Amino acid sequence: MSDGYFFVNYRFSSPSSPPWSRCTGKLQSLAYFCNFNPWHNGVLSFLELWYTATTILKMLANLLSQNKTISFAGCLLQTYFFQSLGASECYLLTAMDYDRYLAICQPLHYPAIMSPTVCAKVAIGCWTCGFLCPISEVILISQLPFCGYNKIQHIFCDFLPLLFLACKDTSINVLVDFFINVFIILITFLFIMVSYGRIIEAVLKIQTAAGRKKAFSTCASHLIVVLIFFGSTIFMYVWLKKSYSLTLDQTLAVVYSVPTPLANPIIYSLRNKEFIKAIKRTILREGEKASPTYH
Repeated sequence: MSDGYFFVNYRFSSPSSPPWSRCTGKLQSLAYFCNFNPWHNGVLSFLELWYTATTILKMLANLLSQNKTISFAGCLLQTYFFQSLGASECYLLTAMDYDRYLAICQPLHYPAIMSPTVCAKVAIGCWTCGFLCPISEVILISQLPFCGYNKIQHIFCDFLPLLFLACKDTSINVLVDFFINVFIILITFLFIMVSYGRIIEAVLKIQTAAGRKKAFSTCASHLIVVLIFFGSTIFMYVWLKKSYSLTLDQTLAVVYSVPTPLANPIIYSLRNKEFIKAIKRTILREGEKASPTYH
């Protein structure tokens, strides 16, 4: 994997980089994120920036250096922040889903329920819960003895690759990791799916085809991100064993840690009319430049 690819991902997944991730007054259309409140838009962008930086900065340093090493403390810190930010994203995506549920199923009560103050508290709660979840796993793994040639068979530090290096039985660690992942990943994913069931039920009751189309398009971007993110993380972490394939582990890790943060701002911006018009203007401009002119 080239360093250019990681650089492009980091550059464009940063909320300060692409024009479509800026939430200006002109671009604040319905369902941009927390679809009607800018709070969660900024929170998600900030989270994606650090979620990507946690792993990619060290990857780039290793690609450019002959000495591809990391200290044990540094490895634990990378693991903790990667897991914390991943858990925070699970909770934040769930909060976004609840926002959509209220907007579509209880539109008259939405402004009163999802006020800016409530959105701020929800965002803080997502971050707090996310950063508390991996603490027990980090404590357990820090007490394991490591011996021999400690080469991590992974593209970054994570719980499962570290368990492979331990010199004692790690069944307790695997069990704790499994139950925490079930709580963080599966429960939030099931909550989102149940909410979407209620949303679809409410949308189908809308009388006009235009109204149904608008309601479905409101949720489409969020649902795509949910399926990509949760699909890869469930397959990666919700297992009662250390691993099933190191190659598959590495491939899935790339999917949810690299392309997903890159795709999120693009997916969420596809509903923005100004963004689509800007893309069309750029394509037409490039087409005119490429077209031959005759005199």
